[in-house]
Amino acid sequence: MTTLTLEPLLMPGVRLGNEILKATFLPELGGRLISLLHKPLGRELLNRNPVFQPANLAIRNAWFSGGIEWNIGQLGHTFSTCSPLFAAAITGSNGEPALRLYEFERCKKLFWQIDFYLPPSSPWLIAHTRVANPSDHDTSMYWWTNIAVDEGQDVRVLAPTNQAIYTDLSGRGFDFGFADMPHLPTFDGKDASYSLHADSASEFFLQPDSADLPWEAALGKDGSGFIEASTPFLRYRKLFCWGRHQGGQHWQEFLSPGGKPYLEIQAGLAPSQLHGLNMPAHADWHWTQIFGFYQGDAERVHSSDWETAWRSVDSGLKSRIDAPGLSQLDALYSERANLPSTEILHPGSGWGALELERRSGRDEPPVPPSFVFPKETMRNEQKKWLKLLREGELPEQPTLESPGEWMVQAEWRDLLEASLNTAPNWYGWLHLGVMYLENFQPEKAKAAWQASLVSRPSAWAWRNLAVLAGLENNHAKALACLQRAWNINHHARGLAQEYLQALCHEKRFTDAQAVYASLPQDMQGNERIQIILGRIALELGNLETVEQVIDREYAVVREGETELTDIWFELVYRREARALNRPLSETEKAELRKNHPPAMRIDFRSIAK
Repeated sequence: MTTLTLEPLLMPGVRLGNEILKATFLPELGGRLISLLHKPLGRELLNRNPVFQPANLAIRNAWFSGGIEWNIGQLGHTFSTCSPLFAAAITGSNGEPALRLYEFERCKKLFWQIDFYLPPSSPWLIAHTRVANPSDHDTSMYWWTNIAVDEGQDVRVLAPTNQAIYTDLSGRGFDFGFADMPHLPTFDGKDASYSLHADSASEFFLQPDSADLPWEAALGKDGSGFIEASTPFLRYRKLFCWGRHQGGQHWQEFLSPGGKPYLEIQAGLAPSQLHGLNMPAHADWHWTQIFGFYQGDAERVHSSDWETAWRSVDSGLKSRIDAPGLSQLDALYSERANLPSTEILHPGSGWGALELERRSGRDEPPVPPSFVFPKETMRNEQKKWLKLLREGELPEQPTLESPGEWMVQAEWRDLLEASLNTAPNWYGWLHLGVMYLENFQPEKAKAAWQASLVSRPSAWAWRNLAVLAGLENNHAKALACLQRAWNINHHARGLAQEYLQALCHEKRFTDAQAVYASLPQDMQGNERIQIILGRIALELGNLETVEQVIDREYAVVREGETELTDIWFELVYRREARALNRPLSETEKAELRKNHPPAMRIDFRSIAK
């Protein structure tokens, strides 16, 4: 059996501490707060992942569990959750060292920073977040602070509200609903504030609309644990858990081998993660959040009466810091948000420097002075666009190379359109098509990619036309476009994967087998392509190959994907049907599913079924 292996890894970190707390950040990985240690107790307050094991759960197939993650921009995990950002030294109001994390989110054109303070003897790590939209246009805004804490049988999640929006991941006929805590339908009537009551992966959004001090806590049997609170602008709260079924247990062990199971408590701007906010032009939003240790009365924390439980924590928290006190901190740190840093400790991406260069000399609203992006942080990806800015042309590159990173800003689209009127090239048309599609202009995207093909045929333009055809539910056309792409470029693993998937979607398994056989050996061994091979072999009756495919561990399975277990159960059905020499009834299949569960190593199901 093929197994995954782990190797030692050194990664730069930044630490901030006082007599009570020590916070450790990873600027290389989106500024993740990977550890918050309570020194007097010697107690880790967060779920600390002992490994860096990125998984296919976020927008870019790059996410890892543990600590506190800062999510801005798109629905879901942020683009930069596994990317470097800027870390800079700043000074607290008492002269103590403090830390600023900041970046430019180029999809929404937002500048964001978090200033972290640990004043002397403070029991709270203070995070002052600021998001600026120095643009003449409104944009959509999304923010969730995702906090991983240790999960346990007696760990209870509390927040100051009686109401929640719950989401049903099981497909039982409804997607979400509104209910009173703590007995939610998705927990089959059990107390949803204890995450291990969930049979499957589950989430719900707590609605503390009337709270003057929104907070959320995860407290153990003795009433102690982690708590966070914020000014009311960051109002809403969430719980996510994997569930106690085999698929959920496997996700826990897969994401954190040798670590502890975790649950997530989260804080966001909107009622749920299916909601966003409109951020007006020239807006500058801020809020303050605190993180630390809380000790409550165990009997009241675990009271069977939900309101008794959360009100006991609410009063206990407010005896240490109340809403006016946190508002005063917010005002203090808002005044300091524009103060310059004393030293850049870690460089981030070059996109902020490119944006400042684009704005230079133009009549646009100023960027707040806290956002310092040195020009030397620009690398090859930014320099291509810098040439468009300065010379009016996006430079071509060889068609067999990866197209690189995309841009979607309207200002860059205008520059690219103008350049193609005077210096047309296949690469510029390719990027312009992506800009159009991101702006919900599919016909203009199609015309741009067709123009790219006229200028110079490339696999990338054909591949993008295939994506567009798929969005139009024209799968036969999508397959034809992918075939054209594959005929041009036999060396791109991702293209091979998409071509094989399209062939399988159209049930052309013999053709898919021939394409697989033509691949170089290293590409054949790719995990995604191996999973596709399992489906091909299953449909062609090659059960020995199917068994080989599922007799290994995989690190690339997408959250919610069930292909491996689907292949396993279909293999069980076909073995039984072959032994009985007849088709199976649905009752027989259900019995086989019950008696022949898949191996845990291939079970990534979110739902226990």
